[in-house]
Amino acid sequence: MKTPIKALLLDFGSVISKSLFERQNIIEEKLQLPKGVLTWKGPFDPSSDPLWMSMQRDEITERDYWGTRAQEIGALIGKKNWSMLDLLKSMGEKTDYSEILRPQALQVIDIVKKSGGKVGILSNEIELFTGKEFVDNLPFLKDLDSFYDATHNAILKPNPKAYEIALNTLQLHANEVLFVDDQLRNIVGAMKSGLKTLHFDITQPDACYQYVLHVLGINSLIATNN
Repeated sequence: MKTPIKALLLDFGSVISKSLFERQNIIEEKLQLPKGVLTWKGPFDPSSDPLWMSMQRDEITERDYWGTRAQEIGALIGKKNWSMLDLLKSMGEKTDYSEILRPQALQVIDIVKKSGGKVGILSNEIELFTGKEFVDNLPFLKDLDSFYDATHNAILKPNPKAYEIALNTLQLHANEVLFVDDQLRNIVGAMKSGLKTLHFDITQPDACYQYVLHVLGINSLIATNN
């Protein structure tokens, strides 16, 4: 007999939040950079982004990739040793979550909760990249049944312990949880830990989130992101 999925466990960066690849025009506008100066495209054009491909081969970490990009952007405006936190804070004093969060993600979190399911986040670096104030004011935070951010410890995905912590908080078995992440290494780690998985394609967020609802057995449609 097939075990029903009782919870949705989501990565944050690029899954719930829009990736910086999708927000390059906003970065250029807010930092008053020439339009089109940011040319790295990651999964939207992998062959043109050797650093991204290096990350996909596990030669560098995701933190390394984004740390390098933040330093490059900082250098363009005369700032040395910029971090992702520096970059994201520089884009505006007031956080506009509607610019940052995927509407599909917010819809699906709401649908799953109203359908009686559980929802959790399993992230390696939300606060590291965005800051504590950003995390504390996430509009869906109160709806979560589990929240694990590895910013303050060394237990990062795909370490099996990270998935174990999330499962313990959800109080569910691995085969009762659908885990969604945009990085294949984290998907492989989750599979090894027994979770159901979806490798999120950030170039097709509508289709991915509709598939999430299908896997969870929820007969609802999300509004497409026009």
